[in-house]
Amino acid sequence: MTDIQRLSTLDADFQPRLAALLAWDSVSDDLVQQTVAEIIRAIRARGDAALLDYTARFDRWTPATATELELPRARLAQAWQTIPTDQREALELAVARIRAYAEHQKLESWSYREPDGTLLGQQVTPLDRAGLYVPGGKAAYPSSVLMNAIPAKVAGVGELIMVVPTPDGELNELVLAAAHIAGVDRAFAIGGAQAVAALAYGTETIPGVDKIVGPGNIYVATAKRAVYGQVGIDMIAGPSEILVVCDGATDPDWIAMDLFSQAEHDEDAQSILLSWDGGFLERVAASIERLLPTMERRTIIAAALGARGALIQVRDLDDAITVANVIAPEHLELSVADPEAIVGRIRHAGAIFMGRYTAEALGDYCAGPNHVLPTSRTARFSSPLGVYDFQKRSSLIMASRAGAAELSRTASVLARGEGLTAHARSADYRGEAS
Repeated sequence: MTDIQRLSTLDADFQPRLAALLAWDSVSDDLVQQTVAEIIRAIRARGDAALLDYTARFDRWTPATATELELPRARLAQAWQTIPTDQREALELAVARIRAYAEHQKLESWSYREPDGTLLGQQVTPLDRAGLYVPGGKAAYPSSVLMNAIPAKVAGVGELIMVVPTPDGELNELVLAAAHIAGVDRAFAIGGAQAVAALAYGTETIPGVDKIVGPGNIYVATAKRAVYGQVGIDMIAGPSEILVVCDGATDPDWIAMDLFSQAEHDEDAQSILLSWDGGFLERVAASIERLLPTMERRTIIAAALGARGALIQVRDLDDAITVANVIAPEHLELSVADPEAIVGRIRHAGAIFMGRYTAEALGDYCAGPNHVLPTSRTARFSSPLGVYDFQKRSSLIMASRAGAAELSRTASVLARGEGLTAHARSADYRGEAS
C-alpha cells in the first residue's frame, strides 16, 4: 500500500497540513557550505592544479594535464554521428521546437524622442559568455543541454561553455550529441562545485563566464549561491514538482502516471492531485497501487509519494484554483474540460499544461517552452528560464539642449533636498549652458 497523504480543504487543520507538505529547506548544511567554500578558495588560488586534484578525487580519473579536460568539438560531432538514428531525429525535432519558441522571447532595443529632442530608450545586448552546468555521468540529461543552450544561442551569447562531470572518465554520448546540435562552443569534462568555481573565476584553461545556468546536486547549488555576485546565476532550484487539477473525467491511469513522472526524479520530488470528485481520487489511488509495481524506479516513486505526495479533495473548481495559487507549483496540469476558460485565473505556476492530452513530460523534452522552472513556491515571483536571461538591458538617455534646461532644474531641486550638492551643481552646469 502506497503511503500517500490524504487532505481535504474541509478539514480544520488543512492549512497547517498543506504548509507542512510544501515546506522545503533548500539551504545546505554547514558541512556542505564549508566544503564548497574550501573548493572555491582552492580553485581561485591554484587554478588548474586544484581542478585536476578535485577531478581525480571526486570523478576518479586523472588527466595528465588540464588541456585533457576539454572535449574537442570534433568529439561532440562524433557523438552526434554515432548515436542511434531515432535519438538523432528526436533531438532534431526537440531543437527545432525549442528554438522556434525561444525566437518569440527575444527582447529588442527601443527608443523614443520627446518633443524637445531628448532621446530615451533601452539597448538590449547578449551576454559575452555563459556557462552551462550539465549533470554528468551515465545519469545525464541531454534535455537540460537543449533547454539551457538554445535560449543562450538565440539570445546571441558570444560563447557558451559547457561543463559536465565524467565519473570514472565515462562520457554520455547523448549529452555530447545534444551539445553538438545545440551549438555549445566549448565543453569540459569537469563537474561539482569545482566546475562552478572555475566558470566563475576562470583558470588557466577554463574561461571565466558572466552567468552560470543549469541544474546540479546540493554542492553545485551551494556553489552557485556562493559565486552569485561574481557572476549571474539562473536560480537555486529545489526538487521537481507537479500539481494536477482534475475534474474527474480523465483516465485515472493517466493521472497516476503523471504523478509518477515527477516522483521518479528523486525521493524529495513532490506530486499532488487536486479534485472535487472524491470517487476519482479513490480511482487514482487504485491506479497508483496497480501501476507502481510495474515501474523501474518504483522504490524512488514510492518514497517520494510517501514523503511529499498528496491526494487533496477540494470543494469545487474555485477552491482548486485557490489552493493551486497557494502551492505555486513548478508544473501545473489543468486536466479539465475547458482549461482555456480558467487559465487566466492561475497567478502562480512555472508552466501550465492545459487539457487532458497535455502530459507534463511533453514539456520536459519537446513541446517548446523551457523546462527550467521555478520550484519551491518561487513561481510567486520568478519565471521560467528564457532568452531574456541571456540578454542585458541598458538604459539610453540623451538630453537635448532644451531638455537639459528643463530636467536640470528638477534634478537640482531633488539633489539639494538629498544634500548631494555635487549632483545639483553637475545638473546646474548643463541647465545654465542651455
